[in-house]
Amino acid sequence: MSEFESLGLKSGIWQGILRRETPPGRLLLVHMGSPVAEALATAEPEGGWRVAAAIPPELLSDGVQSFLLVEDRGAAAEPLQAGAHSLGSLTLIAGALLDDDLLAEMTLMRAELELLKKELRRLAAAIG
Repeated sequence: MSEFESLGLKSGIWQGILRRETPPGRLLLVHMGSPVAEALATAEPEGGWRVAAAIPPELLSDGVQSFLLVEDRGAAAEPLQAGAHSLGSLTLIAGALLDDDLLAEMTLMRAELELLKKELRRLAAAIG
């Protein structure tokens, strides 16, 4: 079980709960291998840490965008440190191009299903 539980995205802020007793190190939001924002962690009264990371609006565009929440032991202005580990991921999908991608995928699935049905009928006729 992961120690980070995502609470979702609302108003451009990705939130979650980090379930551990010790405070986290530096938390970074990473997009395409580069840190794009620092996440804030605040202690929860019932234990654990509430994590909030603002998704930079300039990174939102058509297609699929993936963001990672990464913890390392670096200082605020330092680059991502070696030994950093991922706590969670967020994938955003948007845009009109996605409709074409999904339509193409559905068409391919239908074609594969028709092929499978044809082969099953051929097998049933050969056995029966």
